[in-house]
Amino acid sequence: MLGEYRITGKGASGIAADIEGAVGAGALHPGDSLPPLRELARELDVNPNTVAAAYRLLRDRGVIETGGRRGSRIRARPATAPRDQIRIDVPDGVRDISTGNPDTALLPSLTAALAAAARHHAGAPALYGGPPVDADLARLARAGLDTDGVPGGPIGVTSGSLDAIERVLAAHLRPGDAVAVEDPGWGSLLDLVPALGLRPVPVAVDDEGPVAAEVARALRGGARALVVTDRGQNPTGAALSAARARQLRDLLAAHRQVLVIDDDHVHGLVDLPLHCLSGVTDHWALVRSTAKAYGPDLRLAVCTGDTVTVDRVRGRHRLGAGWVSHLLQRTVVHLWQHDAVDPVATARSYGERRDALLLALAERGVPAHGRTGMNVWVPVPDETGAVTGLLHRGWAVSPGARFRVRSASGVRLTVSPLTLADIGPLADAVAAVLHGAGTGRYG
Repeated sequence: MLGEYRITGKGASGIAADIEGAVGAGALHPGDSLPPLRELARELDVNPNTVAAAYRLLRDRGVIETGGRRGSRIRARPATAPRDQIRIDVPDGVRDISTGNPDTALLPSLTAALAAAARHHAGAPALYGGPPVDADLARLARAGLDTDGVPGGPIGVTSGSLDAIERVLAAHLRPGDAVAVEDPGWGSLLDLVPALGLRPVPVAVDDEGPVAAEVARALRGGARALVVTDRGQNPTGAALSAARARQLRDLLAAHRQVLVIDDDHVHGLVDLPLHCLSGVTDHWALVRSTAKAYGPDLRLAVCTGDTVTVDRVRGRHRLGAGWVSHLLQRTVVHLWQHDAVDPVATARSYGERRDALLLALAERGVPAHGRTGMNVWVPVPDETGAVTGLLHRGWAVSPGARFRVRSASGVRLTVSPLTLADIGPLADAVAAVLHGAGTGRYG
């Protein structure tokens, strides 16, 4: 199982440190199976609960993965590697609906916006010592946030949602702190948390967002932060309902020390109202990215939050990148001022394809989920079999392992590349390879 290597240690932290050190030194390799709990407990003369605690630590740090009856094994990639590497090669002739990219036909042209930014730069170039946030961008962002009922707060600008979330977490937490995360959830966030030395606490999700009982459990267990996707959750399409938001706000009101981060990355392409959790606790942030509505290469997100949080993010930014390019900021200003994206029409386009796929799958006896956004999540009994079977039928889908911590297997289907004519053939292919049924909860 482990060749000549022998695990040592007595306490959970000691056992975990020994295994992690062996991985770093190359004595244990990706894919190596670890001994069953009771077997290792007998070898080390410790309680099986001690070994179980050590394995939990290693799993939370991204060193190992657990597979139920298949046991635990060293992960096939380092914890700091992006989960996007968990993908399949797409052969010629296979339709790729795995990427999570927006429909390029719905993205606005940047030609006029970039030209306007260049003209503005010619008259007032950004220089060292200037304000990090363009005044017009801050004004427009704040107006949009006010319209959606987001509490008042200063505006910061970062290079995308993940950059903002990383900076907010680092502003308040220390290695070892627990962070409640959606499961299944955004793969990049699930990698970021352990990469920062933080401990992810998975929280199950249903169509209305994080399950209240799961959040309560995480808070009782000492979670120092909660990250929630307000709308268009990746990969499930969940969106916080008004009722669920009230439940979670009531829970958080008794835990004012918890850092809350609202991720509203699909702003501009959804038609459901925003129900955020911001403002209930002492420290909070809400992040809005331009990537999904205006294009992934427009690397800009605006964030607001309590004064302390935004000031810390801005201060740390000054010591690193300094600021986000004002050329990008002015580009976004022009896009916003000229209503370059029609959120109603964009939401309708994604919704027609997403809802048609959900209906077609349901008619074929395949439960699936996708309340908002551009993805549909299909629970499956055998993830590898489902991915392989669909590939053989001409469809490349995203393995659910990219998005899961402890939740059940699934696959993600992105509707962006689809036409309505594609819906029937795709649903037929999914139904042909699936035999189990999903549940109302993704976990």
